[in-house]
Amino acid sequence: NPYNLSFLDIEEKFEQHDALLFGSIGDNTIREKVYNKLIAVKEEIFTTLQHPTAIVSKTATIGVNTLISAGAIVNPLTEIGIGCIINTGAIIEHECKVKDFAHIAPGAVLAGNVTVGERSFVGAGAVVRQGVTIGKDVIVGAGAVVVKDIPDGQTVVGNPAKLLI
Repeated sequence: NPYNLSFLDIEEKFEQHDALLFGSIGDNTIREKVYNKLIAVKEEIFTTLQHPTAIVSKTATIGVNTLISAGAIVNPLTEIGIGCIINTGAIIEHECKVKDFAHIAPGAVLAGNVTVGERSFVGAGAVVRQGVTIGKDVIVGAGAVVVKDIPDGQTVVGNPAKLLI
């Protein structure tokens, strides 16, 4: 329990009850750790939440413990992983892949065939050009315009998006 989160020490109590959980912790890494800790105790405990005003294609795949917020659009053949947050008004175009525990912030736009790596964050109002791959653990700053691939672990900002040093 490296984050001193007291609720992570409840395995024995947790096993005694039927429950359906949804965890929308803002920090992608902590959200992943909490999910992994609880799923190890009891499988099939998490659900997915979709706001009634969100539009999700019938051909999109949405992982468990994922939040699709109000006004978000998820278009055909898109794959959203486990524990993701697709925030208010975000647009995920066709054939995108949003990997586990990624967060697409309010108003962000992923054009077609974009890949967002595990635990990555695409900031509010950011735009990602078609076919771009964003690596694992990447931060894309608010309002950035991403026109080329971003390697793992980088932070980019601006228009066009550039590495923050």
